[in-house]
Amino acid sequence: MGIVFGLLLAIFSSSHAVIYKRDSRSAVLWVAFIWILPIAGSILYALFGINRVKRRALLLRGNMEHVTSEPMAGQGDLHHSSACFGSPFEQWHPHFHAVRDITDRPLLPGNDMQVLVNGEQAYPAMIQAIDSATETIGFASYIFDHCPVGLEFVDAFKRAINRGVEVRVLVDSTGSRYSWPSIFKALKASQIPCARFLPFSAIKRPLTLNLHNHRKLLIVDGRVGFTGGMNIRQGHFINGKSKHRVQDFHFSFEGPVVAHFQEVFNDDWFFSHGEKLCRKKWFPSIEHQGEAFARGISDGPDEDLNKLLWVILSACHVARKSLTIMSPYFLPDATLISALCLASMRGVKVDILLPEKNNLPFVQWATQAMLWQVLIKGCRVWATPAPFDHGKLMLVDGHWALVGSANWDPRSLRLNFEFNVECYHPETVEKLEKILHEKMERSREVTLESLNRRSIPIKLRDGCMRLATPYL
Repeated sequence: MGIVFGLLLAIFSSSHAVIYKRDSRSAVLWVAFIWILPIAGSILYALFGINRVKRRALLLRGNMEHVTSEPMAGQGDLHHSSACFGSPFEQWHPHFHAVRDITDRPLLPGNDMQVLVNGEQAYPAMIQAIDSATETIGFASYIFDHCPVGLEFVDAFKRAINRGVEVRVLVDSTGSRYSWPSIFKALKASQIPCARFLPFSAIKRPLTLNLHNHRKLLIVDGRVGFTGGMNIRQGHFINGKSKHRVQDFHFSFEGPVVAHFQEVFNDDWFFSHGEKLCRKKWFPSIEHQGEAFARGISDGPDEDLNKLLWVILSACHVARKSLTIMSPYFLPDATLISALCLASMRGVKVDILLPEKNNLPFVQWATQAMLWQVLIKGCRVWATPAPFDHGKLMLVDGHWALVGSANWDPRSLRLNFEFNVECYHPETVEKLEKILHEKMERSREVTLESLNRRSIPIKLRDGCMRLATPYL
């Protein structure tokens, strides 16, 4: 009886793998494992082989109803969008249509976008926005340290509450452990409504330890939004005395796209706390504030899986002249490597900026093992000098920028909940290109020759770490 049961289970499991596994190599390995160990292999396949990350996140969110803003007249209109670029805009039509279908969000005109460099510019602007709030404040961060700058934000939230402003603070459960004591002690002492995203539970949620909310969001009165790569940490003050200083970018937005920020925050808050924030005051009518066209892109291991990856691939395909990437963690999969190589072979100037010394050595080792794949096809790689560069940018042809919280690695593109914004605004992109060009002038160019000069033990170390890329 047991043999028959094991045989039927193996047939069912291996059939599922053959039909539903997208990667043929993965399907072959699972089928072999299932038939070598019929019962144990089938059980392990059920636990770990059936889109496990996506399945877990969907089960966690359940049938939660998503909060959406009211559509505005003319949103995403191609004729309005054309005014941003003039005649070169035709190259962006395929990308525009693709991202609209990928994200199910319109491209919104009428936004003002400001670049904020390091904590010296970002934190004062954020505190000032909090102090100007009259109705609502939504704040989310992966890391929110209990440090002088963290306590400054807590004080600003408390002042807002004392003025009658509704404040909600969401911090990732893992990120909240980066400092001791946790910032939640100060938040609760100030009676600030707060919640942890996916608190780990060995009994109820034993498999959620690897799922993080990596988004960085601040939304004030539903009209002003901040996002980017910066957590709330003292080290982001480059001129400060911290031993672990970090360079980064953050961005402020005013205009209709802030409604996309609010939608994502409201979903995450409801998921974490159970409170619905879909009242009128959280989604006010928003007037046009500038010339930038922008669209929010949420990405995660739930129904948003692969959205950001597809956006990046579409932008690589559209690029004609230049493609500039900055990421602290650069571990692209074969699809992204192919897209970058094809862009370079089409004559696009591809520049990739990475930190000279990574704060995670094993990530740097894995990166060094795969860089030859892009260098051999003409892409250029630059190692930026200290302090550690945490910036996340993608710029295309002087017109388009992708900014936000996601890195170019499997964790951001498969496991984390991320938020990015695509922006069509030549003025801002030109400013960012100038900043990155100045960084390149101070950087060391990584060449095939320099990689080949690594010793055999170092190459073996890097190559072994590359094998662990999906888990870094």
